[in-house]
Amino acid sequence: MMPIVDFEEHRPMLLGLAYRLLGSMWDAEDVVQEAWLRWQGTDRSEIKEPRAFLVTVVSRLALDQLRSARVKREAYTGPWLPEPVMTAQAGPLDTAELRDTVSYATLHMMERLSPPERAVFVLREAFELPYDEIAEIVGISVANARQLHRRASVRLAEGRDRFHPSAEDHTELLTKFMDAAAGGDLAALTELLHEDVVSYNDGGGKVRAALRPILGRHKVVAFLNGLLSRYDFADSRLIELNGQPALWTRVAGHRQVVLIDVHDGLITRIYGLLNPDKLTRVTPDAEVAALPDDL
Repeated sequence: MMPIVDFEEHRPMLLGLAYRLLGSMWDAEDVVQEAWLRWQGTDRSEIKEPRAFLVTVVSRLALDQLRSARVKREAYTGPWLPEPVMTAQAGPLDTAELRDTVSYATLHMMERLSPPERAVFVLREAFELPYDEIAEIVGISVANARQLHRRASVRLAEGRDRFHPSAEDHTELLTKFMDAAAGGDLAALTELLHEDVVSYNDGGGKVRAALRPILGRHKVVAFLNGLLSRYDFADSRLIELNGQPALWTRVAGHRQVVLIDVHDGLITRIYGLLNPDKLTRVTPDAEVAALPDDL
């Protein structure tokens, strides 16, 4: 029974690692299952440190899958957004780095990184591995690992707050946003949005959604006003996803999740998830606050 105990002890951490690398819990579970099969087929007497062995296997499997996934995502209908997960499913969140690298905005921004950059960044930032171990896992030199980490850090820092808003501030801003939208108060809605706000909508070709990002405050307000005047929103509530508050609602009978990113106290990104395949794990059970009944 010892191999089972060892693997199950590390499973939450391995899922969190694979999810950060892939942005999909479905794919992460496939990777971890494959790692389990390899664990079973390995002579464990030769494994000095199970955690290091499993991190290496999962990282390499995820890297291979990420390379092939990027081709599929380029042919995706509309913007491809990461699959959101309930916070309890995201693995250990014991440090600020673990929480930041699983936040929805960070996962979305990591899509702009190459697979090696993403792997180096996650292994260094979230799991604090030394560069020599990262280099061995990714198959690069130590100097290259340092360079990739520095490059990834710079790219992810662009346009982001140095200090992240608290959960309370994030919840308050999201609630104000929904209050303004529910009341049709376009002036209040406009005041909450950054001038360069972007709205992404992921229907995956299965639910009607904007096929391109909506750019700029005025266009986003016009887009939201059109949605609110055309469709019914029902059963709305705040839940916790990826360590942050998010809106769960139904739009014209379809489930939808809305998450936001914040910069300088204003909303800079709006992520609307409508693809039902990405919402099968999201339930409205973990409610963090109630929203107005008339939304």
